[in-house]
Amino acid sequence: MTGLDRFSINQMTVRQLSLPELVDACGRSGIGQVGLWREPVQEYGLEATAKLVRDAGLTVTTLCRGGFLTALDPAERTRALADNRRAVDEAATLGTDVLVLVSGGLPAGSKDLHGARERIADALTELGPYAERHGVKLAIEPLHPMYAADRCVVSTLAQALDLAERFPAHQVGVTVDTYHIWWDDRAPEQIARAGAQGRIHTFQLADWTTPLPEGVLNGRGQIGDGSIDMRAWQRCVEAAGYTGPIEVELFNDGLWARDGREVLAETAERFAQHTL
Repeated sequence: MTGLDRFSINQMTVRQLSLPELVDACGRSGIGQVGLWREPVQEYGLEATAKLVRDAGLTVTTLCRGGFLTALDPAERTRALADNRRAVDEAATLGTDVLVLVSGGLPAGSKDLHGARERIADALTELGPYAERHGVKLAIEPLHPMYAADRCVVSTLAQALDLAERFPAHQVGVTVDTYHIWWDDRAPEQIARAGAQGRIHTFQLADWTTPLPEGVLNGRGQIGDGSIDMRAWQRCVEAAGYTGPIEVELFNDGLWARDGREVLAETAERFAQHTL
């Protein structure tokens, strides 16, 4: 297997593997980069995780996730800001300079999308400088519109960039994830817009397969199984100047039910087949 120097396996793709198992499997497969998630890192221990990946020579490409910044209640907003500051601290400890933000959905009883987005901007006014002081960039991830109500009021790259552009690029940029943007015919021009400003902070792959599962969250398909032209999106992102790691992040019950090492090997093979 060749050409995997840019490949990063997002921990969620093989969440059935413990952190030591994931690190061992990456070493045996020649995979040098991982994207980590806060919950399993906290369970294993932040310092222990940092040592584990460092001793294995692994590069942490991103930490997921911060965000959920749309609350109306002042106490909830205070808690959210504190949690995001902790997420920045965790990213710095793990040695990654990218914290992915899932912005949050509409608060209970609210129908005000604009107001929710403005509260995200308000939060970034504090979080952007805090992240900069710790050597971390915030990457706003637009999610497919089906998640707008309960998970992420930022649905397009244009919306994400409208928020990010209020701040320096070394503080706030965007996540480009094929699963969430492939349907949007304006996405290529927005990728160019982000690239021109140096705001593409991470690039993630997942395929779109149907039918979607109940609840829709765990419907991200294995690369090559769905409707998305991965090479076309990779060319688009690279034309915008992005040359960094490419993460594969899959939420998929079928993959999680299989042997994690087998899924890791398959994902690396699909990456090579559909991107290189």
